[in-house]
Amino acid sequence: MSFQLVAGHPAVDLVNTLDWRFRAEGPEELLTSYDDLLRFCQESGVLTTKRARRAAEPRVLKRCIELREAIAGILYARLEGRHPSTRALKTLERYVKAAGIQQQLSWKHGRLEWDWNERDAELPLWALSVSASDLLLSDAVERVRACDNPECRWLFLDASKNHTRRWCDMSICGNRMKARRFKAQRNA
Repeated sequence: MSFQLVAGHPAVDLVNTLDWRFRAEGPEELLTSYDDLLRFCQESGVLTTKRARRAAEPRVLKRCIELREAIAGILYARLEGRHPSTRALKTLERYVKAAGIQQQLSWKHGRLEWDWNERDAELPLWALSVSASDLLLSDAVERVRACDNPECRWLFLDASKNHTRRWCDMSICGNRMKARRFKAQRNA
């Protein structure tokens, strides 16, 4: 099964790996194993297939979920006009600092680049931490929106021309919500 990467940024797609976050019946976890985490990182472009280590690492998965929830807390608080919790900020800061320690400069393709120790199982955590930090410290964070489906509320970067995108994906929630609205109007 492939992840539905509709957000436009890996850190925001990571938040969306807790599906139906606001549904009354409860959310659905899409990252149930380290292999799921590696697959997400590969599909979202954070890691290449050759960089992803294939080994069961439950502690890394647990930390990535903690990072995901910190990012979610920061982004949803921002959308609701609230300050994010100190805990969410400290969690993100801790992982970004840890990632920074793991990076080393290398010369590739005629220029300097930050690189990682590819053998470490925590590589997905580091890459996602840096990706989240890059987004949250950039102007692009102003374009983060939540899906108008109150049960979904997946996050995405609104790259539409007029910045009026309402749905995580038109074929997922857009059509569903339009059908509900049409049915309600017919029954009224």
